[in-house]
Amino acid sequence: MFMNQTATSQPMNKYPIWKYLLIVMILMIGIIYALPNLYGEDPSIQISPQRDAALSSELEQTVETVLNESEITFSRIDRNEKAIIVRFADTETQLSAQYAINKAIHDAYGTDDYTVAMNLAPATPQWLRDLNASPMKLGLDLRGGIHFLMEVDMKTAVDKRQSQFISDFKTDLRTKKLRYLPPIVLSPKGGVVVKFRDEAVREKAYSFLRSRYQELTFETIEGDGSFGLRGFFSTQQIQTVRNDAVRQNITTLRNRVNQLGVAEPLIQRQGAERIVVQLPGVQDSAQAKKIISTTASLEFRMVNETRNVQDALRGRVPRDSEIIYERNGQPQLLKKDIIVTGDHIVNANSSMDENGLPQVNIVLDAKGGSKMTASSKRNVKKLMATVFIEYKTDYVEENGKLIAQPPRKVEEVINVARIQTALGNRFRITGLDSAGEAHDLALLLRAGALTAPIQIVEERTIGPSLGQENIELGMLSIQIGMSLVLIFMLVYYRVFGLVANVALVTNLVLIVAVMSLIPGATLTLPGIAGIVLTVGMAVDANVLIFERIREELRSGSSPQLAIHNGYDKALSTIADANITTLIAAIILFAVGTGPIKGFAVTLAIGILTSMFTAIMGSRAVINLIYGGKNVKKLSV
Repeated sequence: MFMNQTATSQPMNKYPIWKYLLIVMILMIGIIYALPNLYGEDPSIQISPQRDAALSSELEQTVETVLNESEITFSRIDRNEKAIIVRFADTETQLSAQYAINKAIHDAYGTDDYTVAMNLAPATPQWLRDLNASPMKLGLDLRGGIHFLMEVDMKTAVDKRQSQFISDFKTDLRTKKLRYLPPIVLSPKGGVVVKFRDEAVREKAYSFLRSRYQELTFETIEGDGSFGLRGFFSTQQIQTVRNDAVRQNITTLRNRVNQLGVAEPLIQRQGAERIVVQLPGVQDSAQAKKIISTTASLEFRMVNETRNVQDALRGRVPRDSEIIYERNGQPQLLKKDIIVTGDHIVNANSSMDENGLPQVNIVLDAKGGSKMTASSKRNVKKLMATVFIEYKTDYVEENGKLIAQPPRKVEEVINVARIQTALGNRFRITGLDSAGEAHDLALLLRAGALTAPIQIVEERTIGPSLGQENIELGMLSIQIGMSLVLIFMLVYYRVFGLVANVALVTNLVLIVAVMSLIPGATLTLPGIAGIVLTVGMAVDANVLIFERIREELRSGSSPQLAIHNGYDKALSTIADANITTLIAAIILFAVGTGPIKGFAVTLAIGILTSMFTAIMGSRAVINLIYGGKNVKKLSV
C-alpha cells in the first residue's frame, strides 16, 4: 500500500501546453532574426542626400548609366528613403565604381548635394527585411576600416571658453556705462582681468558682473595704480568645461562622420580626455583624418582702418588690434574684438557666384544674427574680414617613430569686404581658392567646429582581408569548441547529452538573434571569445543537472523523481554561478572600453540565453521524451 501511494505521488515531469508554446515561439523568433547572418554582405556604394537633395529616379538612372558606360558590372541598385545602394560582387569593382559614380554626380549635381561612400550592404532577402531582420553589426577588427584614438587639448578648451567672456564683458560694461581701462585680457592664472581707475566703479562692476555671470568666481585685484577685477572658473566649473568639451567634440565628430556617409561608425569617450573613432569599411585614412581632426572655425572681425598696417609691421601694433595675413601674404590689421564666431553657424553650403567663383553661403542662429546686424549697422562702409582658424598637428620623427607635437593655431584672412548695408543672419564668404576647398569648408562649418583641438595619438587601418581572416578564425574557434563539447556530451551522457547538444545549438542561435536585434550591439573579435566562453558555460549547467540526476538514481530514486529532483536541486547552484558571472560582465561593460565592452556584451547575452536553454529548454525536451511514461531506466 505504501509503495503504491509513493508511485502515484511521484511527479510526472510534464509541462503545461503554454510553456511549450512559449519555448517554440522564442525559438522561432530566434531563428528568424538569426537568419540574416547566413546571407552575408555585398560590397556596395551608398549615395546619401545632403540637406534637401532628393533621391530621384533621375539620380538612379544617372548612376546606372555611368556604370554601364564604364563597363562596371553591378548586381543591382536599391533605392529607399535614405540612400541609393549599388551592389557589387567584389571590392575591386566597388573601388572602380566609387570613382566613376562620384565624378558623375559631381559633374551633374555639384559637390554638396550627395555623399558617395563605400559600404557593405546586407544581402538579406526582402521578406526578412520586411520583418526588420538584419545581420549583426561587425566591429572594426572583423569588418576592416580605420581606428583613431584622439586626445582633447583641455588647456585650449578652458582658455577658449574663458576668452569668450572678454567681448561679453566689454559689451555689458559699455551698456551699463561703467568705464574700464582697456584692454580686457586673459590672466596667466586663468580667467579674465578688467581694470578700472575708480574703486567705486569697480565695486559697481563687481556687483553687476557677479550677478550676470554666476558660472564665474570673482575677486578684486590691487596694484599698478588701478583697481582690478578677475573673473575665473572654479575647480568644479573647470571640470564641467572639460567634460563639456569632450561631449561637444563627440557630437561634432558624429556630425562630421555622418557628412562622410560612413555606415555604423563608433564614436565614444575613453577616459577623461580621449575619444575613440572607428569607421568600419573606410580605407582612405588621409581623407578621414583631414575631415575628422580638423578644428576649423571662422571669426568675423573689423579691419582697423585708422592705423597704417606698415607701421604695425614695424612694431607699433595698437593694443586693440593684431596682424593676420591673407593667403597671398598680404598683412591685415584687424581689431581683436570678434563680431561672430563659427559657433553661431547653423548651416553652410558651397556654390558658385555670378562670376563662376567658389563661395560659401552662411546662415547664423538668432543670437549670431543679432550680433552681426548690430555690428554691421555701426560699421556701414567699413571693411570686415573673415578669418579662417585651424589647429594643425605637426609630427617629428624620434627614434624611427612619428611623435605628435602640441597643436598649433593657424589663422588666415580669407576674405575682406566692405559692408555696404546692414547684414542679417544670411551672407556669403568669397575669396576661396577652389570649389573643393569651398566644399570642405562648408562641410566643416555645417558639421560644427570642434570645441577644442584634438590630437590623434593612435591610428590603425585594418584591411577587409584581415577582417575576413579574423571572422574565419573566430568562426573556426567556435566550431572547434562546439564540436568538442557536442562529442563529449553525446558520448558521456548519451540521450541526455543529445538533449544538451540541442540546447547548446539553440543557445548559439539565440545569442546571434539577440545580437542582431539590439541596435547598439557590435560583434568584435573579443565578442567571439565571449561566445566561445559561453558555449562552455552553457553546457556546464546541463552537466550539473545531469550529475544531480545520476546522484538521485544512485540513491534509489525512481527515474521520474530523479529527473524532477535533478532539475530542481541544481537550479540554485546554476543561478548562483550565472548571476555572479553576469554581475562581472555588467561591471566589465560599465567600466571597460573597446574590446572589453565587446567581450562583456556577448558574455552577458550568452549567460541569459544559456539559462533559458539549459534549464527551461532542455527540460522541455526531456519532458517530451520521458514525461508521463513508466520509465525503468534513464540513458544518462
